[in-house]
Amino acid sequence: MSILKVARMGHPVLRRRAESIGRSDLKNRALQQLIDDMIDTMHEYQGVGLAAPQVHEGVRLFVAMLDEEPDANSVASVLINPEIEPATREQHAGWEGCLSIPDIRGLVPRYTEITLRGLDREGRPRELALKGFPARVAQHETDHLDGVLFFDRMTSFESLTFLDEYSRYWTKDED
Repeated sequence: MSILKVARMGHPVLRRRAESIGRSDLKNRALQQLIDDMIDTMHEYQGVGLAAPQVHEGVRLFVAMLDEEPDANSVASVLINPEIEPATREQHAGWEGCLSIPDIRGLVPRYTEITLRGLDREGRPRELALKGFPARVAQHETDHLDGVLFFDRMTSFESLTFLDEYSRYWTKDED
């Protein structure tokens, strides 16, 4: 397995809409290797999700930890050509960061419950009902496939903060 280079904000690949992946492409060894490498890269950088454009690949694919409470036994989910349908109109502003925007955090409104549909790495249909943090992660990663960064979803930049200041000033409000 390989650790891939993560594109940082400003690289054009992060602002382009990614291309759909055909079912026949899932048998491609290079695509399966990309999936394995993305999972390794996500873990290496202690992320909870990683979209293909973040590793310079313009395809509609992301890997993410979508368990309600991920632990050492959790396995990364692979979603190909994901589609999101809100399951509620309720949104909540929560803290987000991004491997492509290191050391920055901001409050981002997201739907609290969604239905996520797509294919797994073998091409089987998947449908997941997600709420809370896993729903947030799936929305964040799907945004990457549309060329959208979390900054674009923020309603105010007042909460935009470096990680050190987030830890120092903002996490007090969460206790």
